Amino acid sequence: MHLSENEGIEGNTFVVTGGLGFVGSALCLELILRGARQVRSFDLRHHSPWSLQLSKHGIRCLQGDLTSKKDVENALRGANCVFHLASYGMSGKEMLQFSRVDQVNINGTCHVLEACLEFGITRLVYVSTYNVVFGGKEIVNGSEALPYFPIDDHVDPYGRSKSIAEQLVLKYNGRPLKNNIGKCLYTCAVRPAAIYGPGEERHLPRIVTMAKLGLVPFKIGNANVKTDWVYVDNLVLALLLASMGVLDDIPGKEGRPVAAGQPYFISDGSPINTFEFIQPLLKSLDYDLPKSWLAVSHALYLAKIFWAVYSMLYPLLNRWWLPQPFILPAEVYKVGLTHYFSYLKAQQELGYVPMVSPREGMAATISYWQDRKNKSLDGPPIYVWGIILIGMISLFASGWFPPIGPVPLLRSIGLMLFRSMFGIRLAFYLATAAHIGEGMYAWRLAKRVDPNNATGWFWQTFALGFPSLRLLLKRAKKVA
Repeated sequence: MHLSENEGIEGNTFVVTGGLGFVGSALCLELILRGARQVRSFDLRHHSPWSLQLSKHGIRCLQGDLTSKKDVENALRGANCVFHLASYGMSGKEMLQFSRVDQVNINGTCHVLEACLEFGITRLVYVSTYNVVFGGKEIVNGSEALPYFPIDDHVDPYGRSKSIAEQLVLKYNGRPLKNNIGKCLYTCAVRPAAIYGPGEERHLPRIVTMAKLGLVPFKIGNANVKTDWVYVDNLVLALLLASMGVLDDIPGKEGRPVAAGQPYFISDGSPINTFEFIQPLLKSLDYDLPKSWLAVSHALYLAKIFWAVYSMLYPLLNRWWLPQPFILPAEVYKVGLTHYFSYLKAQQELGYVPMVSPREGMAATISYWQDRKNKSLDGPPIYVWGIILIGMISLFASGWFPPIGPVPLLRSIGLMLFRSMFGIRLAFYLATAAHIGEGMYAWRLAKRVDPNNATGWFWQTFALGFPSLRLLLKRAKKVA
């Protein structure tokens, strides 16, 4: 397909569902830069880290719910093309909310499809997932000829619902529009690999946070396992090309869009082990990955335990204080089993070629995360918090608490170490004084090297002492 770079974009109106998200916002901005008449960002959220930037570029941010037919119709009325990116349940606690997953991913997609037919929208590009064909069996250099993974065999509701939704989207291809005689709705599906880049919201923040806290005790699978990744700019390019691929007025191909009814795998084209891929990022942040590997079968056993526990906590899944599950079965498959795909079809039919190499993409991602780390409060692994806080509480309990529960044991240990009750209490006073002194020093130092987080550095160093102060001293050395 040989078209101008802005074919079908200039002068047209676009709707991007999930437009306040990482990919959605990047797509909205690119559409405006390429001359779109109007771009509407339709999202459940009122704001996101990209809201201000979108507004500055004249993008209309519409708040609404995909599960509300009225909201969808209000957003799509008058559009020429729709990019349907919004979804629910990709990872973490969301994966266990079966009802919401189906409502958004299946019912919401039906609302989008019906609105396209109702309002004469001729183009729909659906963002799908590798999971429509992958569900726990190795795939090497797969193609679009692979059959859908059996619906009843999916281990999570997200993969199942996205598979149903994609099949609906592709079956709607070629359906006549209700009020535009002779015109049809043309659809296609883009199946991206795991997405990364500066500001990515789902994969990397969770990985970085767990690595920072020392909660990545092992790697899953083995070093030979390979999966795909795709840089955000490459995915945005693929989506734009897909929208051109469903144009029905290309000279010589009128009424026969090359991408109509077709799915496309999109990636950087460089399959790599997930842990090898994220290693440069974590190393640049001074976080480490473990050297030990856990077999997929054992990781699945652990993941099923988390699935069972969090299923029992279903009424609490939306509470902010409930942490994300460590890992779930679908996530074990994603990192522990080889599954990568060829983008040859997208290259031949759409002209897709990755514009950003994995090296360039990771360099930009590392730069973003280093800047983010420098602007935030850093802290030691969670086991350091546990050791120090439990130690201080135990020391205080052994010196002042009445002899009930574990106190006699703690007091015996304290007497063995400090010889007397006076020694135990003196040790607690000295430790507290040291923590206060280190906290005050951290506050004064942070005022110079990290003023926005000075108060946080004081309280963290007051609680943890030198393990916290050491990180601040390291930051001060870099600044100097």
